[in-house]
Amino acid sequence: MSWFMEVALMRCAFHGCSWLMSDHFWWHIQPLLPKYPPPSRRGGRPRANLRKVMDGIFYVLRNGSLWKAMPREFGSGSTVHRYFQEWTRRGVFRRLWKSLLKRYDLRRHIGWNWQCVDGSMTKAPLGGEKNRQKPGRSR
Repeated sequence: MSWFMEVALMRCAFHGCSWLMSDHFWWHIQPLLPKYPPPSRRGGRPRANLRKVMDGIFYVLRNGSLWKAMPREFGSGSTVHRYFQEWTRRGVFRRLWKSLLKRYDLRRHIGWNWQCVDGSMTKAPLGGEKNRQKPGRSR
C-alpha cells in the first residue's frame, strides 16, 4: 500500500472517506452499470474491478485531483478515466442521480415546488470595449 493511501485511510478513520462506497451504496449502483461480457478464453487483459473504478471516480470528483495523480489503489488513472467517459456517454451517472433522487424523495419528501436557482454575474476582468482596436490607429 502506498504511503499516500495509508495517510488517506488514517484520515478516513477520523473524518470519513467520502469517496469510498459502502457495501449498501455499491449494492444500489451495481445494477446501473453496463453489463460486460465475460473474459475471453483466448486471453487478453482482464477487466478492471468496477467497484474500485467507481471508488476512483468518486475520489477524483471529490478531491479535484488529476486522473493520473489518483492513488494506484483504484487502478490506473487512464483506465478509471476511460470508464468514466464510457459511463458518462452511456448515461450511468444520470440514471444514478435519478435513482438516488427518487430514494431520497421517498425518505425525506423533497418539496418540488420549492426549487431555486443560484448564479452570479461579474464584470469581465479586462472589460469589453476599451481593449478593442480603435479605428484609424496604426500599429
